[in-house]
Amino acid sequence: MPMGPMDPIRNILVASFSSVVLLAAVFPSMHPPDQELLPNDASQVGKLSARKAQQPHAFRQYYGVEYEDYPVPDDYVVPGEWVFARFMYRAVRSWHGERMANWTIDYPRSDRHLSAAVRRLTRIDARSVEQPIAAEDEDDIYNWPWLYGVEVGHWELTDLQAAKLRDYVDRGGFFMCDDFHGTIEWQTFVASMKKVFPDRPIVELPDSDPIFHTVYDLHERYQVPGEQFVHTHLRYEKDGIEPRWRGIYDDHGRVVVAICHNMDLGDSWEHADNPEYPEQFSALGFRIGINYVVYAMTH
Repeated sequence: MPMGPMDPIRNILVASFSSVVLLAAVFPSMHPPDQELLPNDASQVGKLSARKAQQPHAFRQYYGVEYEDYPVPDDYVVPGEWVFARFMYRAVRSWHGERMANWTIDYPRSDRHLSAAVRRLTRIDARSVEQPIAAEDEDDIYNWPWLYGVEVGHWELTDLQAAKLRDYVDRGGFFMCDDFHGTIEWQTFVASMKKVFPDRPIVELPDSDPIFHTVYDLHERYQVPGEQFVHTHLRYEKDGIEPRWRGIYDDHGRVVVAICHNMDLGDSWEHADNPEYPEQFSALGFRIGINYVVYAMTH
């Protein structure tokens, strides 16, 4: 049977993911920080700090909502010029009063699949494992030029987290957020994003923006659903029927925040090796992710 236009990419990625599994060992996981005890003094954000505070933190792995002691590849200590940095944030309270670790959704499987794709499909030297990033960890956040936030329709940033994220972006960092759906989650997202950027509007990204044309020309994009599509056959969740490609620009017309609303790119990376999840969604999900990474590293 002849291969379709997306099949070579699927074959490359599946081979890469298989190698990650084969060369893996158990790495001890930590419990996520208690969100009720997070420091919240934003007064020192952006001020001169000691050299020790500026050093990047070592790799660490946390228990996630979906995965616990996830095996790590043997080369996890080998550095790279790009690392999948995942933003750790405070979440809103659930109906029973607790704060879930929503920032760990899809983690770390999704992160490592995108890292493998960046290794295979670009010339960027990507590290095989991700880096969880906490605003509370002194100046660590400034060591990672690309930052990803998942399920941001459930975040409730502290003053420190909002101030640190703003300072991070103002210093040249790039923030991508994903996997939130519908009107209510959008309102929750905006409430915290307005703490970060009260002076910058959220706008629709035009098809002509360079972010859609760094590696792949993505004039024609479609809604990328989460793994729930396998069970429901619906591309949307809640009332998030129409996918939205939004962002925030800096004063030089550069996208500094890329907002993927009513879609779930994280699941498209996570389930790229899941035969029940449609290949077409992972194919586009990887193209979008790689475009955003390359844009962040070159603009």
